[in-house]
Amino acid sequence: MTNESSALLVIMSRILEYPNDEFFEERPIIEKFVNEQIHKEAQRMEILERIAPLFEMGQKKLQELYVETFDYKEKTSLYLTAHELGDSRKRGAALIKLQKLICEAGFEYEGKELADYIPMLLELLAVAPGEENIIRLRRRLSYAIHRLLNNLPGSNPYHNAIDLLMMFVFTAPEKEEIAFLENEREEADLDELPYPVMYR
Repeated sequence: MTNESSALLVIMSRILEYPNDEFFEERPIIEKFVNEQIHKEAQRMEILERIAPLFEMGQKKLQELYVETFDYKEKTSLYLTAHELGDSRKRGAALIKLQKLICEAGFEYEGKELADYIPMLLELLAVAPGEENIIRLRRRLSYAIHRLLNNLPGSNPYHNAIDLLMMFVFTAPEKEEIAFLENEREEADLDELPYPVMYR
């Protein structure tokens, strides 16, 4: 992985975090990091142009957009196993395996989020050595980001920012890979119960 790819992973890890006070305060730091780490001018300009609208929205509006875009929506979720497995019971085992992968790569996760939180995994990918498990994780993230983008309207400012990952870091998954992973995912059973349930 190139230094530019690693830098973009770190940038997008921060961009995809919930936009609290620190998010807006860090804008000059992020822009300075882009200017220092991304050496190709066209790529640098593309990144700065695509993340700028998020900072310009204002905190309250961006927080509302963030919640509307990512929270409680499996198709645009920021959790890797939600894209891979949907509402499957297999997610528990997959989370344990991811936690083990993080530890085996020599890192310790101290965040409040689950081990499959995409912003955290992007940061891991930026700094972890290119071992087989990390290469496999890269392919898994490629699929999740590709699926997320396909379910996110182009008019959403997060779409243009996230698309940077497919432009400069990941490669789109093959049709066969998509078909296989689609078969693995289980949809949540949201049908009405066949009889009323009464609570007393």
